[in-house]
Amino acid sequence: MTPALAQVQAVADSGWTLAAIHPGAVVGVAALAGWYLWHAHRGAAHTPAPVGVPASGPGAPPRATPTVPQRVSFAAGLLVLLAALSGPLRDLGDRFLASAHMLQLLLLALVAAPLLLFGAPGWMLRPLLARRPVAAMARVLTRPAAGFVSFSGAMIGWHLPVLHNLALAHPAVHALQHLTILGTALLMWWPFLGSLEELPRLAYPGQMLYSFLLSLPVTLVAMSIVRAEDLLYPAYALAPRVWGLSPMTDQDVAGIILGVPGVLFFYGVLSVAFFRWSQLQADDPPGPPRAPSGAHG
Repeated sequence: MTPALAQVQAVADSGWTLAAIHPGAVVGVAALAGWYLWHAHRGAAHTPAPVGVPASGPGAPPRATPTVPQRVSFAAGLLVLLAALSGPLRDLGDRFLASAHMLQLLLLALVAAPLLLFGAPGWMLRPLLARRPVAAMARVLTRPAAGFVSFSGAMIGWHLPVLHNLALAHPAVHALQHLTILGTALLMWWPFLGSLEELPRLAYPGQMLYSFLLSLPVTLVAMSIVRAEDLLYPAYALAPRVWGLSPMTDQDVAGIILGVPGVLFFYGVLSVAFFRWSQLQADDPPGPPRAPSGAHG
């Protein structure tokens, strides 16, 4: 047994039912909550206006606060983050079950990320673009191509056996894995939910194509896991069995969790974009197509 696998076994033997609280996750979620509450209280009075819009006087944007749906969405996103990164699901995914890890991933990428992004109004994010280098980088990273490449790369890369087994053996690498999945998911969701006019969303036809393309790397990873004849992540086999799942059955369940709800989720997003586009076409008079409304704050 390698030293890395021995370390995994020693940690796994401590059990998952104790539902350990992970301070790093709690501190991170608390910091996000504090940032949001501070900005929500402060309002938009001191945040920079969009380019070409006066900061005060006639035509200036009114003082803004997050709407109730935005507040609820951001709070729900924080709760999902906490559920995924601390407590029993975190312990199961980090030490015992590949299937629990996959559920963690879906919660981070497909639930927490869009909830947080929808909950943050544009005026709250605009100060982050105050520096030109940051604004230039944001214009690149929030493009659909960048979102697709970064999220697909994170999905595929972190599920290569060498990298995921490394993450299972070293908590710091595992934390980096979680941060990478969440961060690239936020970039991936921007073309759907972005709230800044300077960094516009995709038009609905583009969103439909983008949704379909995003389902492809998820399908690839899921099929690779389900069709594997050998155990891809032997670290899980060293842990005591949970719910009677054998390591290979657990691995198959992990692939199914990613491949069924994960892929269907993107087709659901595609369907929503299609129906919104159809409604827009029905409501608008003939003329040049327009992009969906980009700001919800």
